[in-house]
Amino acid sequence: MKRVTVRDVAARAGVSIATVSRVLNDQTHVAPETRDLVQRAIEELGGQVVSRRPAPPGAIFLRCPYLLTDYFGLIVSSIAETLDLHGLQVVLNAGEAAQQREVLPTLAARAGVAGAIVVLPPEPGADLVALQATGFPFVVVDPRETVPRDIAAVSAAHFAGARSLTGHLIELGHRRIGLIAGPDNWLASTARRAGHASALADAGVLPDRRLALPGEPTVRFGYEAAQRLLDLPSRPTALLGFNDKAASGALAAAASRGLRVPEDLSIAGFDDLDLAQATRPTLTTVRQPLQEMGRIAVSLLLRLLNRHRLDALHVELATELIVRDSTGPASFGS
Repeated sequence: MKRVTVRDVAARAGVSIATVSRVLNDQTHVAPETRDLVQRAIEELGGQVVSRRPAPPGAIFLRCPYLLTDYFGLIVSSIAETLDLHGLQVVLNAGEAAQQREVLPTLAARAGVAGAIVVLPPEPGADLVALQATGFPFVVVDPRETVPRDIAAVSAAHFAGARSLTGHLIELGHRRIGLIAGPDNWLASTARRAGHASALADAGVLPDRRLALPGEPTVRFGYEAAQRLLDLPSRPTALLGFNDKAASGALAAAASRGLRVPEDLSIAGFDDLDLAQATRPTLTTVRQPLQEMGRIAVSLLLRLLNRHRLDALHVELATELIVRDSTGPASFGS
């Protein structure tokens, strides 16, 4: 009997590889007609189906030491759902209290754990390098620091996203743009500030350090940073938040001063969480493919577990500028 791959069956049936996998693993959430379609394709191919991604022994350790709301919740949910499609169990290590535990040095010796996915790891890069040296398979999602090229990682195109957002404001006539930045030691913060500066440079504008305030990207920080920026003798005509939460804080600060958005002040965020469409006005922002980041992380890990060669260890996913109601032409009357 000839060997037939899952990819062969998927192509014959006109469905995804994940759908074929669900049928082969006898999972319940497959429509009867789809199940029949896959079974018929297997019979027509007349072979024994050999999965290209056999489930490795052991569970996958998923570390995300943050509250699983908004940003992190979307990534973790996507990872867990994708692992489930491949018949893999998850050991979840989450919550802010998890930041106080030394986890990475123990992973390689954990019984019943085949690999790991770590999301925005707070540990220093040296800990990731030490773990990689043990040969333990793992993938980093949205690394906090620059990671070596031989460590698998997936993130969004922070530089390009920030550049497109600042470019949008420049097209609207803004030149004095306040930046409610993230922590200085985050890779995403550095990349976004560089993208912002690049767009300003194209317009012949030099970045003003007084217009950039770093901090934890929360609603409270966004509010406080916006107040400080709006107190400058020559206030910005626009504010960029590191994320949608910081931008929503800036919206509250503008409202407390009686400033109309976007007539008196433009405000934009980053991430495109549900919050961006719940504010008034709705937020212009940059959409990060958070769920796709989770799926790609699982794909990379499966290849590592099956000892496949990875030609692209660092995957950077495209972002998308989403223009809504919170940005408009620059106002110079205040």
